[in-house]
Amino acid sequence: MFCFVICGAVFVVAAYFYREKIVKGQRCSSCVKLHGKTAIVTGSNTGIGKRTAVDLAKRGARVIMACRSRERGEAAAEDVRRESGSSDVLFAPLDLASLKSVRDFAENFLQSEPRLDLLINNAGLYCGGRTQDGLGMMFGVNHLGHFLLTLLLLPRLKESGRARVVNVSSVAHNWGRVDFDCLSRHRALGRGSSTLDLLRIYSHSKLCNVLFTHELSKRLKGTHVTCYSLHPGAINSEFDRNFSRVLVTLLKPLTSFFFKTPEQGAQTTLHCALQPGIEPLSGRYFSNCTVRNVFSAARDDAAAKKLWELSESMCGLE
Repeated sequence: MFCFVICGAVFVVAAYFYREKIVKGQRCSSCVKLHGKTAIVTGSNTGIGKRTAVDLAKRGARVIMACRSRERGEAAAEDVRRESGSSDVLFAPLDLASLKSVRDFAENFLQSEPRLDLLINNAGLYCGGRTQDGLGMMFGVNHLGHFLLTLLLLPRLKESGRARVVNVSSVAHNWGRVDFDCLSRHRALGRGSSTLDLLRIYSHSKLCNVLFTHELSKRLKGTHVTCYSLHPGAINSEFDRNFSRVLVTLLKPLTSFFFKTPEQGAQTTLHCALQPGIEPLSGRYFSNCTVRNVFSAARDDAAAKKLWELSESMCGLE
């Protein structure tokens, strides 16, 4: 009985320490104000994207909330305006599963907005299926849509001075790999629809985010634009909306305790977007508001260049 009590006490202390030090994590310490600056946040109608939009709006930025659902996007923009106290928050339709939608968004933005200081590529999903262009859904949304969006908006970013691109990836990239043969043959990062298949494909797509950032930083040398990728942490948000409802319900007590809130999860995004002095770290990967080393697969120059070139081809940018 005594041993049971001791083990229980040790577990409670360890769980508390984990929650306070690991789950909650570091917070963005930047006091930078953003009056006169413009930011785009994709997938900002919920989760860490929405919290990122609120923070940027509170700092005075003009915030464009780029979301697929008009109904949810407009409702979220109203929430952000109310919470931030800023009226300079706009919804703009963007469906990353459609390259035409990406082009339409970029064209409308470039025609109406004179500057772009922050591009936060936040949107992401975990599900099977195909995009409107016949691409694997997670490849199309998590990587290719953001790839095209970034390239189309690069001229405006470069014109705006010290701009930043922030790509929200995941620690799952450590288990990813890019099968270029599969991409060429099937226009997807993998095949299959089992839970394990989808987890693998998700990991592959997150590796694409890190490789894209790695290559983008090289191509931005000589400009005032920098870029960063990051792991936001495990987030207790609506990302699990495509999971089994039974599984979500069963895991709710654990996710509520051991996963970050959306506000906590947004801190590394904000750090990469706002922290002064990290420009020399362009192209690097961050977690818990700290730059991290990555495995060799995530800094493979040849793979990053090949992914870029194949992505250009798939977007019709050659």
